[in-house]
Amino acid sequence: GGRLSPKLVGDMAVGEEVTIRGPRGDLVLNDPSPRDAVFLATGTGVAPLKGMIDYAFETGYDSFEGESRDVWLFLGAGWEDDLPYHEAFREYAAERDNFHYVPCLSRESYLSDWEGETDYVQHALLKHVDETAVTAPLGRRLERWLGAEPDSGVDARIDPGNAEVYACGLNAMVHSLATAASSVGVPDARIECEGFG
Repeated sequence: GGRLSPKLVGDMAVGEEVTIRGPRGDLVLNDPSPRDAVFLATGTGVAPLKGMIDYAFETGYDSFEGESRDVWLFLGAGWEDDLPYHEAFREYAAERDNFHYVPCLSRESYLSDWEGETDYVQHALLKHVDETAVTAPLGRRLERWLGAEPDSGVDARIDPGNAEVYACGLNAMVHSLATAASSVGVPDARIECEGFG
């Protein structure tokens, strides 16, 4: 059902060789800490984050010294059908009180009764930040989302000073995510990003 695999199957003969690159990059989880983990991605950028989230729950990385850590995932796409691992993330959210899944669908409400987030990932992130924990001015471009009522239905809020952020996706999008996280007070040393494209 993807774009690449059917093309390879249709255009290649058995025994032909394929040259591939990668994997590249160094986006990995930091050492365990009491900080909440916030994952930000659009589309296929969620692939490495999915492995990190699975690992967190399989190994107990989502707790530190007996205290539960919140694990957030903000995942953006145009349409609900375009969200990778959507059902798996919904299952985690249903099973785990400390997992907050925030799909951000920019076009879905045009064709369905979608009532969740429709803003870009970085803007949805700002809507879920505890505004009382933000001490620096954000500027007009970001200020309007801080304190806005989230459409996700998630009641928890993010303390940016107590968060570590992992972002993956297209270069321009990752830069915007890192800028938004840094602007609200996530320490730069706690922002891990990897861009492509």
